[in-house]
Amino acid sequence: MTVKQVKVAYPLVLINYKTYLESLGNRGLLLAKTVERISKEYGVCMVVAPQFVDIPRIASEVSIPVFSQHLDPEPAGSHTGHISPESIKEAGACGTLLNHSERRLRADIIEDSIKRSRELGLLTCVCANTSLIGKALSILNPDMVAIEPPELIGSGISVSKAKPEVIRSSVEMIKSVSSTTHVLCGAGITDGMDVLRAIELGSEGVLVASGVVKAKDPEKILKDFAIALNQ
Repeated sequence: MTVKQVKVAYPLVLINYKTYLESLGNRGLLLAKTVERISKEYGVCMVVAPQFVDIPRIASEVSIPVFSQHLDPEPAGSHTGHISPESIKEAGACGTLLNHSERRLRADIIEDSIKRSRELGLLTCVCANTSLIGKALSILNPDMVAIEPPELIGSGISVSKAKPEVIRSSVEMIKSVSSTTHVLCGAGITDGMDVLRAIELGSEGVLVASGVVKAKDPEKILKDFAIALNQ
């Protein structure tokens, strides 16, 4: 599959499908089409990160950016069970998450993964659980660093409300090292006010999962996010 030329713009909403049943197969495709519709209607960049097996179908049927949830830096060859960057690009993704709290990586693997992704033109969003780790990872010049205190992930309590100082300090520390790295805010984002507060604190977007994927009305939540980003 040829990767479509899709533009990633900031501020953005990056939706991690994780392995929720609500975002698997046809349900994931329908959600991606809803995300696409809201993105176009409100002029806000929205990105989806489905499970690996769903990337080709979703990437071929929507015009929004599609990320993978992870990749491995090993080169093509004898590496059974690994997810090569080449396979992610071939599947139609234009970027990847790295080092999510549910898929932690050693620093050297993060470095190699960013390098391999960059060589193939894939964007990288590296997750960090603290401002200091975010600063350290920004030395590697990823395209994005997403700050996500793990204790707030899936809690329904947003980091922008519970720990606003984490976002503020993360933005300052990361930008002091890599001015081109965009800082996202994650963990517990559930409504437009969470998004608006994150932007006011200096974030350039949000990384969300259950707040959208497991919501009773994902479309309503997405519209709420989009309205907040347009203020």
